[in-house]
Amino acid sequence: MRQAFVVLCVLGALAVPVAAAGSDTHESGLLGEMNSVRTAHGLAPLRLDPHLEQAAVAHTRQMLASNTFAHGAFGSRMLQYNVSFSTAGENLAWGTGSLSTPHAIVAAWMASPEHRANLLRASFRRVGLGDLVGTFQGHGDARVVTADFAG
Repeated sequence: MRQAFVVLCVLGALAVPVAAAGSDTHESGLLGEMNSVRTAHGLAPLRLDPHLEQAAVAHTRQMLASNTFAHGAFGSRMLQYNVSFSTAGENLAWGTGSLSTPHAIVAAWMASPEHRANLLRASFRRVGLGDLVGTFQGHGDARVVTADFAG
């Protein structure tokens, strides 16, 4: 069985009003791994935000549908989903098999300076996760993940 794993990262800034946060535990395994790493580094845990969640899920769906792995128009997407932030960032990942577990994804992000910076940015307090499985880049049962952060 071939396994694949790729990660991408972006950081941006835009001033818009603050939106109310939501609560969704659909991607609890990934959020748990992310927050374990943050708390181990003395940081507050991330909380799920419904606007970030909508943006992340939509982006993951778009990547699966178009079979592309890219951030795209990140700032425009944040505005489209009424995400409020003073700073924002995005980590992407996709993998198959053992490389698609929450632990493997967070470990890969921690091994990349840009992804690590997003995950451990103290000003990021909210996150949205788009964590979907489908056929991607020629691999069946590929997990494709978008993590959108905001502070």
